[in-house]
Amino acid sequence: MFEDIVCNLASIKQEFAKKYSGSAHIQEIIPTTISKQFPFDSTHLQMLHDFATKNPIYFNSYEQKINGVSCTVYEGDINEYWLNSIKHGSSCQPFYPTWIVSAYIMASMANQLGYMELVDIGSGDGRIAFCGKILGMMSYSIEIDDVLVSLQEKISKSINQNFNPMCKDALEFNYSELCLTHPIFFIGGLAQMGGDILATSIIDKLNCISDLVKNTGLVFAGTHSKRHLSSNLTDGGWSSLIQKHNLNVIDTISLPTVWTFDQAVETPYIYTKFN
Repeated sequence: MFEDIVCNLASIKQEFAKKYSGSAHIQEIIPTTISKQFPFDSTHLQMLHDFATKNPIYFNSYEQKINGVSCTVYEGDINEYWLNSIKHGSSCQPFYPTWIVSAYIMASMANQLGYMELVDIGSGDGRIAFCGKILGMMSYSIEIDDVLVSLQEKISKSINQNFNPMCKDALEFNYSELCLTHPIFFIGGLAQMGGDILATSIIDKLNCISDLVKNTGLVFAGTHSKRHLSSNLTDGGWSSLIQKHNLNVIDTISLPTVWTFDQAVETPYIYTKFN
């Protein structure tokens, strides 16, 4: 089922990107209603729309039929948050969110794999952690930028969904405080932009927590862009780290994000676990 939904979302994004004539800084799509192409839980779908409508980064929305699917287009501006997010020395990537529907698909896959807790590192406005929360997982949203954490807290309160936003430096945080049992970590930032340093630090910390790593998953945001990868095209740029830490690749799904809106490819998310 995931494969069909992923393909349908990518197809709709590509068609929408060809025809989009607006001037918004960012734009994304959420199916307006459940359909054969997007057989989501109707309550969850409504909550995805709630997250968008209560999120201050979006200032406009309208309905549009794309590839025969009724969709709601959300337009927004993240310049203020982008500028603020780059001021931190240990930040691996400026604030560029994945699509809300992409976040839901990613969290759904983690849930289906049996993970009980979702820890989103470099969580931006908290959308992945939020999706884990509505799917019944215990979510933790870790973000170094205080302005983004304030944004998360505002959204969390508005939609009455606590996905535990925390203003912490992921490089320094003590993960044993979370009392995790079967977690999956989403690592924000490309490997080539410092994400490998962040991931290595987290892996080292997890290795110090007795018996945790055998139950832990890690999801890496990759890229198909040769300009970012140079000659390393394997596993979205994460192959060296995956091999070094003896991780097994479970699956890779490619989903729309803000930063690939004008590209012919999507963003690959690589699901791994400790061997």
